[in-house]
Amino acid sequence: MMVIRPVERDDLVQLMALAGKTGGGPTSLPADSETLSARIDRSILTWQNVLPRAEQGYVFVLEESDSGRAVGICAIEVAVGLQDPWYNFRVGTQVHASKELNVYNILPTLSLSNDHTGSSELCTLFLDPDYRNGKNGYLLSKSRFLFMAAFRDRFMQKVVAEMRGVSDDAGHSPFWESVGSRFFSMSFSEADYLCGTGQKAFIAELMPKHPLYIDYLTEEAKAVIGKTHPQTAPARAVLEAEGFRYMNYVDIFDGGPTLECDIDRVRAIRKSRLLQVSIGEPADESQPLCLVANERYEDFRTILLNVDPAGGTVSLSREQATLLRCGQGDALRVVTLNPENKA
Repeated sequence: MMVIRPVERDDLVQLMALAGKTGGGPTSLPADSETLSARIDRSILTWQNVLPRAEQGYVFVLEESDSGRAVGICAIEVAVGLQDPWYNFRVGTQVHASKELNVYNILPTLSLSNDHTGSSELCTLFLDPDYRNGKNGYLLSKSRFLFMAAFRDRFMQKVVAEMRGVSDDAGHSPFWESVGSRFFSMSFSEADYLCGTGQKAFIAELMPKHPLYIDYLTEEAKAVIGKTHPQTAPARAVLEAEGFRYMNYVDIFDGGPTLECDIDRVRAIRKSRLLQVSIGEPADESQPLCLVANERYEDFRTILLNVDPAGGTVSLSREQATLLRCGQGDALRVVTLNPENKA
């Protein structure tokens, strides 16, 4: 059975293996042992409540319970930009008009922005390609919402998620070639890696401080602004079904969209309910497939289970109760996996 749990130091070797399968896409999961080790340590210190909010970040792994193998990773940054600046481009417009010449032009622009500073961020979502079947991807992505619902006071009012932009198999990004390469004098993969390993000072030092006219970009670059990489399209669809929207902010490297939502309007957070554990009774497989999580902060667990979300109890086998670290009568947080209440 698949279970979501907090990351542990012993996961480093398996996470390095996962990072080697990303193909260089997700910047927050670089195949760099020192960076990943530091990320794990920061997550553990976050759970131990010894870090200031500006440094806090939670990392979770998807584990195959029978083998103990970590096959996926996801994370939440508590408040981005409070320690290191968090940049993106805001897609806007400038008007150039002359009454005398009877000319009125509305020109689309890109402006460097820190508007999402202080937001919580969903990040580092990656599932081993060998396990991209069934509902594993949904469990990995949406489990974070039950953690946020259970411990709401630890997160900010706005939640954002950067989606991977368009690039080819060789790592060439049309947006980068037309924008970033002009200012950074390095390849897209080099800049992506530096950012992923925490070396972000060059962004503030080299990025343009004035709006860029989109009409000056190549046709290929203009076509991918706000567009999602095909491999990331399913992740975007999952978030949009939960209430996230693209509000004209894009990544400064590849032009991928930033999605955002008020935390209390996220469907899985808003509609989750607390039900009591009933151990020993078999689950009714005719009921909707639901995300089921305990309310234990440092020992958080989430699984998928058929549950009547409108009922008063969650029926668990003893094996499932062990996975969820719960006992008879304990409270579990439950929400349907899909917005349409379909299994």
